[in-house]
Amino acid sequence: MADLPAEMPEAAPDGAEVLFERRGRLGVITLNRPKAVNALTAGMVAAMLEQLTAWADDDGVATVLVHGAGERGLCAGGDIVAIYQDMLSGGAQTADFWQSEYRLNALISGYPKPYVAFMDGLVLGGGVGISAHGSVRVVTGRTRMGMPETTIGFVPDVGGTWLLARSPGEAGTHAALTGAHLSGADALFLGLADHYVAYETLPDLVEALESETAGAAVGRFAEKPPASALEAQRDWIDTCYASPDAEEILRRLRETGGEAAEAARTIEGKSPTAVKVALESLRRVKGLTLEEALAQEYRVGLRFLAAPDFREGIRAQVVHKDRTPQWNPATLPEVRAADVERFFAPLGDRELNLRSKETDNA
Repeated sequence: MADLPAEMPEAAPDGAEVLFERRGRLGVITLNRPKAVNALTAGMVAAMLEQLTAWADDDGVATVLVHGAGERGLCAGGDIVAIYQDMLSGGAQTADFWQSEYRLNALISGYPKPYVAFMDGLVLGGGVGISAHGSVRVVTGRTRMGMPETTIGFVPDVGGTWLLARSPGEAGTHAALTGAHLSGADALFLGLADHYVAYETLPDLVEALESETAGAAVGRFAEKPPASALEAQRDWIDTCYASPDAEEILRRLRETGGEAAEAARTIEGKSPTAVKVALESLRRVKGLTLEEALAQEYRVGLRFLAAPDFREGIRAQVVHKDRTPQWNPATLPEVRAADVERFFAPLGDRELNLRSKETDNA
């Protein structure tokens, strides 16, 4: 993102992965892994949980800001290489990481003070979770947001199914199944962001947030966004995706042609299991609270840790980078309804616990 004022450090001598600073009445969180586009680690999530909990009761902090160090973006998501390595040994550390990450998402959603997120540059997967649940969500002309999980044999999580299911019409379904990168204008249309601010004015907005209310400061810098390309495609999106059946959705997309047919080709390259489970997740999440949605995503996520496509997707896209995943099953018709249903089965004593360890021990 744009350089912040000189007094605000973009790195720490000890190489901390996440930095915390008080500037006036503003508490600043800086994700500090710029070479990894600030991908989230377990340590970063734990530190954010602790600091946000402390600031919630600190009368000297009126507003919280989260942004990413470097020029590439807020956050490229969770550290999926670490998840891949953990899956090879059983996935227990990833399950614990998701417990903490989802707890952080829920805390941000109900945060008692304005939580301002600069959603500049790349904002993917877990990056959406630490920003789009906030109360003041700022995008720019550089924003490239998305939930690209079906590309790696997974489904949107961190409350992503809940957010996308609340988007206008079937636009959220399109975004989830294709994993498309979204512009700032698209994010505003989907309801994932609130304000459009010029990238060059972000440093000035930071200074304003130090002493002004979040509403007043952002209101002075917000601009009219450009048109959303996604909104312009809504007619065919709403028609084609209005089905509970993935094969039927693809049939409609192909028959419509043009941009719709291109979307069909994109979806055909994703994990068939992930596509069907993502679609079912979006249908089931409607009417749920965020906490209930996170519990559903946790059940699904643990099942993907034990299924072949998640591991294979990360291998193909990130580890070996051959971009030729061998999905199993290989086609949508081979993924049966019973196969999808098993992803949503209760976990028993392994269900998501959104309470803090301190609460559990009280």
